Amino acid sequence: MANTKSAKKAARQNIRRRLRNRYHLSRMRTYIKKFRRMVEEGRLEEAKQFLPEVQSIIMHTWSKGVITKREASRRVSRMYQLLNKALKAKQEGGQ
Repeated sequence: MANTKSAKKAARQNIRRRLRNRYHLSRMRTYIKKFRRMVEEGRLEEAKQFLPEVQSIIMHTWSKGVITKREASRRVSRMYQLLNKALKAKQEGGQ
């Protein structure tokens, strides 16, 4: 338990920051899950349209300091890899 005035204030700030970070992290994960579900269900054109929005949310989460720039870049890269792999598999299967 915080004893000093500054420690009490820091504890209050940490609670607010934690809630804010959880909001951004949860939002990002939700968008990623929606995107992955689209790819798994074969809705590739819809996923292609949704990808820039997912990328925007990931980068926004980074800009808020919730995740690092490296993590943001890695997540975006994996989304593109997933979509490209699915598009390639569909193209090869369709021929």
